[in-house]
Amino acid sequence: MQEWPFRLRPPQVLALGFAIVIAIGTLLLTLPVASETGQPVNVVDALFTATSATAVTGLNTVDTPTTYSLFGELVILALIQTGGLGFMTLSTLVALLLGKRITMKERLVMQEALNQLTVAGVVRLSRYVLGFTLLVESTGGLLLAARFSRDMPPGQALYFGFFHAISAFCNAGFSLFSANLVDYRGDLLVNLVITTLIICGGLGFSVVADLYSKRSWQRLSLHSKIVLRTTFLLLGVGTFVILALEYTNSKSLMPLPIGEKILASYFQAVTPRTAGFNTLNIGELRPVTLLFMIVLMFIGASPGSTGGGIKTSTFATIAAAVWSIIKGKMDIEIFGRRLPRGTVLKALAVAAVSMLLVITITGILLVTEQAELEVVLFEVVSAFGTVGLTAGLTTKLTVIGKLLISLTMYIGRVGPLTLAFAIAQRLGRQGLKHYPEEGVIIG
Repeated sequence: MQEWPFRLRPPQVLALGFAIVIAIGTLLLTLPVASETGQPVNVVDALFTATSATAVTGLNTVDTPTTYSLFGELVILALIQTGGLGFMTLSTLVALLLGKRITMKERLVMQEALNQLTVAGVVRLSRYVLGFTLLVESTGGLLLAARFSRDMPPGQALYFGFFHAISAFCNAGFSLFSANLVDYRGDLLVNLVITTLIICGGLGFSVVADLYSKRSWQRLSLHSKIVLRTTFLLLGVGTFVILALEYTNSKSLMPLPIGEKILASYFQAVTPRTAGFNTLNIGELRPVTLLFMIVLMFIGASPGSTGGGIKTSTFATIAAAVWSIIKGKMDIEIFGRRLPRGTVLKALAVAAVSMLLVITITGILLVTEQAELEVVLFEVVSAFGTVGLTAGLTTKLTVIGKLLISLTMYIGRVGPLTLAFAIAQRLGRQGLKHYPEEGVIIG
């Protein structure tokens, strides 16, 4: 196999590729035609928006519908789609349409982008990803357009419907409504369509493909079983906890009818899984609810999906390891299978490095920004998990704060995935030298 250009390995190609997409997006968003007023948007705000869209986060220092023109919104939408599916997946589509052969180097980068264990079948999976995305986004877009047509002209409703469908499936959280989806808090159709799109995008394309091909719980891979069980457990627990914590909060759920309480709780349990839409005012939630949502945001979506976070499989692996140790067992077992030692080490490494990043950025922002700890921590975890929810800090960020949150969003989109594969490559190249084993006291 030929050497990578400039000796770049697949993780570096991905990191550089996302940086280039962000740079192009920033340039386009600073053009006068991208602004609603015709005046160029501040370059730092344009960089923040481009990073947020490419990292499918949804945080924004400016109000999208009143700041950006139709051209600017379409640029944001293109960045969301590129960031959600990955530029390599879209490049593969173009190459296939032109009849070009996908080289081994390109397949290795696609393996990294789709978070697969092997290079086998990545081109076939890319085709499936594109077809599935087109089907789900089109269906969601038409359903939302039909609902929005009751509130606006048909053409605008179609545009709003597809914009929000793409934003939801890609777990981006960008909205063309200044109040996000608060005005649709009690609308069953909008809530169910948006949350279904978020869940479909956050499960991971390999899991969806496995479900489609196997169609039986017993035949599913261990990875798919872990992702599905963890995802729906977090959604169920999240809905119940948010409902319980906010039930008597006069600024959130208390004034609502019981049905709307449950619907809003379910919606806000789904969106911290890296989506960023909200039907409740996040800044009015109780501190304990914000803390619980921080945990959900840190866990995030699943590997190979449009979402961020440390991923559900990482969380499940660490939880299984802790439970095994508590029971006095050395083997980490899930669904009748024993997890390899290397998998557990990778999960711990991803979680540890992610926590270190969050703590470091939070500490710096506590110095540069005038905000309380829980508000800053919420913002940082939201950026790292590419979620997009905010407790009100985003629009008040200083220039340093904007740049740090932009960096956090970028790392959140690229970092944990790249780290996992970098560790995997090193574990796969272990030398023959082994030092004597000796224990240390733990706890």
